[in-house]
Parts: sequence; structure tokens; C-alpha cells
Amino acid sequence: MKSVVYLFLAGALVASSGAVAGGDPTAGESKAQACFACHGQDGNGISPTYPRLAGQYESYMTKALIDYKSGARANAIMAGMVANLSEQDMADISAYYAAKEGLKDLSIK
Repeated sequence: MKSVVYLFLAGALVASSGAVAGGDPTAGESKAQACFACHGQDGNGISPTYPRLAGQYESYMTKALIDYKSGARANAIMAGMVANLSEQDMADISAYYAAKEGLKDLSIK
């Protein structure tokens, strides 16, 4: 029985190793250039129309980008923006915006 449990745990570990490692915010800055037009360089958006990314959870943003690319999350603009990004690119962009400070005031300045 112990052998079965160890095999199961080993298999789970191997299966989870395919997940994207944490992103690099420094690399993410250059990869996020196209994002600046709507989300702003600081991630606080350029208008209320676009989501603020600054300070969001890195894992949430990476998952959202992966979902836009796969079609699991539907948005024609975002699907086009992520079409040529690798999962590591998406993790780096997410790390860049996660490292930014969100606005304390909810109004756009």
C-alpha cells in the first residue's frame, strides 16, 4: 500500500512540474510594451474601460492570459494580444504588473 501512495505522489509531482514557473518582472517590462496602450505602464489603466493590473495576483493574471489564448476566456482583443506569447512571456508580464502598486483611490487620474 505504501508503494502505491509513493507512486501516486511521485506521479502528481511529475504532472505538476509542467506548470509555468514564476515570472520575471524585469523581463516582463519589455514584453508588456503592447499592454501599455490600454493598461498603462504602471498598470493602473488609461480609462475605466480597461482593467487595472497593478498589484493583481501574478497567478490570476497568468491564468487569465492563458485562458484568453486558449479561448476559455473570450475577448477578441485580448486573444489577439496573447496569440504569439509563450506561457513564460505571460508569466513575466503578470509578474511585472503584480510588482506595481495599485491606486489607493479608485478614480482614474
